[in-house]
Amino acid sequence: MDKKELQEAIIKLKKEKNAVILGHYYQRDEIQEVSDFVGDSLALAQEARKTQCDIIVFCGVHFMAETAKILNPERKVILPDMNANCSLARSCPADAFSKFKEEHPDHIVISYINCSAEIKALSDLICTSGNAEKLVNALPRNQKIIFAPDKNLGGYINRQTGRNMLLWDGTCTVHDALTAESILRLKQQHPQAEVIAHPECNSAVLRVASFIGSTKAMLNYISKSLATQFIVATESGILYEMKQNNPDKEFFAVSADEGCACLECADMKLNTLDKLYKCIKEELPEITLPADMIQQARKPIERMLEMSQQLGIIK
Repeated sequence: MDKKELQEAIIKLKKEKNAVILGHYYQRDEIQEVSDFVGDSLALAQEARKTQCDIIVFCGVHFMAETAKILNPERKVILPDMNANCSLARSCPADAFSKFKEEHPDHIVISYINCSAEIKALSDLICTSGNAEKLVNALPRNQKIIFAPDKNLGGYINRQTGRNMLLWDGTCTVHDALTAESILRLKQQHPQAEVIAHPECNSAVLRVASFIGSTKAMLNYISKSLATQFIVATESGILYEMKQNNPDKEFFAVSADEGCACLECADMKLNTLDKLYKCIKEELPEITLPADMIQQARKPIERMLEMSQQLGIIK
């Protein structure tokens, strides 16, 4: 089947199976095109909660599908490619982190949602790149905090809040590969373009950005901005949504080096239309988690949602 036929077959099969397809912003364009909802990992897991579907098909990486299962334990959650992992989640193995946590018993643990179910279960509070600053600011100033797993995001929040959180030494290799030099080269070619960056980037990149925010915040910023050109320092899959929402504006993806046209997460791109079709047809591979882990991992997510409502971050 060609691309169009395959997409039509996926949509038909999805209806027959009473499934919902969730596509992350970093997925291939053709997968975003057939997704019922496109967004970041938490928003997608929450959207699934609102549906009456029997099956959640999560087109993203493993920890995202786990989050969907944690928030929707009664649903079957499947992932097109079980090898679609995450370098940031891999950088924080549960056994090593558990030992690290034990060494600092007077600290609470705030974990970025981009982590495994095991790390969520070891956490007191989960955050996203969009709400982390406000959540940290809402905690007592004398509260000692371990922030995991992203040291770049943690460092950014420390600088924004004046905190001194203890940072786990983890990074997203995709975002961390970006350099200020590569951005400045693009800026020379497109002097009118605004530089926007994800806070998972290193501090040197963030210093040359005119706007720093989550994927959703970047999309909102572009729509409201009077600028017509943007240099985008994050995974290039986001450009699809940016172009869909702003067809009159230009976007330039930052590359990790001069020899690459864009920055892609190899794990995210493991999901393909062929794998998506097979996944829905066979209802495999399925995400399964022990009931006690689901219960423990859900607590810090629910605390995040409760605090976010209290702070007016979400309605």
